[in-house]
Amino acid sequence: MFTGIIKATGQIADLQPRGGDLRLRVSAPGLPWQEYTLGDSIAVNGVCLTAVTLEADGFSADVSNETLKVTTLSALRRGSRVNLEPALALGERLGGHMVSGHVDGIGKIHSRSNDARAVRFEVAVPTELGRYIAQKGSVAVDGVSLTVNAVSGELFAVTIIPHTIDETIIGDYRVGTPVNIEVDMMARYLERLLGSDGKISEDFLKAHGYG
Repeated sequence: MFTGIIKATGQIADLQPRGGDLRLRVSAPGLPWQEYTLGDSIAVNGVCLTAVTLEADGFSADVSNETLKVTTLSALRRGSRVNLEPALALGERLGGHMVSGHVDGIGKIHSRSNDARAVRFEVAVPTELGRYIAQKGSVAVDGVSLTVNAVSGELFAVTIIPHTIDETIIGDYRVGTPVNIEVDMMARYLERLLGSDGKISEDFLKAHGYG
């Protein structure tokens, strides 16, 4: 599990195609790699990957063909900047929201505008994901936990403060930039609990101890 609070940014140091999938190596001198072990989970732009090698300044991970199909990792090149977050350890502060590192889909930056010292982005998401995004709810964009300011159809808006601009790759976004989207997992669990029609009936409430 992750929190959506990015601990460092890194760069793609190498990309090695391997029989249809990919091994990538990430360089990020800003993280204490001596504290991690092989097999640890590390989110790269919001995608949970497993460290298969550890080095003094980074790690390597294998990326499956399925992950390449459903995330933006297939667009990475040597030198690409990426958001990094090691998995949450028990006892750590939960500063963002619960993030699984399992990307739900790819969105695109629809607009970018300045808002005083902050930057406001509108993000377009696939139709099937729009239902899970609510005003004042949470969403992870390239692994960054963000609060949704507004929702309009398949667009949602977020306002990014200067600190987040400086400490993540969000400052690099331009109109058309593809981004990994993970919706709030509670929205998915709620839909599953309510059933396909998404309605709360009297029978539903009685079955769950109400009334």
